[in-house]
Amino acid sequence: MGAPTRLLRTSCLAVLLLAITANSAFANDIDGQEGVASYYSDRFQGALTASGEAFDQQALTAAHPSLPFGSKVLVTRPDTGQEVEVLINDRGPFVQGRIIDLSKRAARALGMLRRGTAPVMVTLLD
Repeated sequence: MGAPTRLLRTSCLAVLLLAITANSAFANDIDGQEGVASYYSDRFQGALTASGEAFDQQALTAAHPSLPFGSKVLVTRPDTGQEVEVLINDRGPFVQGRIIDLSKRAARALGMLRRGTAPVMVTLLD
């Protein structure tokens, strides 16, 4: 095995180990994340999300700053016990102190339409 091949194998192994470590740390950081949830206004209906799909207020979806697209999370309101499972398909929220932006349907499931925000706990399911 020549030096370039050995270097390539070592580099690939280092990248793989870094990815595994990052994913493990990431899952630990999000598990039980607490903060404030908000939901998208109607004006975003049909707009493209960061994942490239059209936003649908009636889908059970959400935006999160760092979770991979396609991640499923359980969003729970500790004050009421209401919960909803959503799929991450966008980035956000872009308001300090908020940890997740929900579709209108998900917000309705949590009973937060009137107020617009609610305290939540976000738990990674997969």
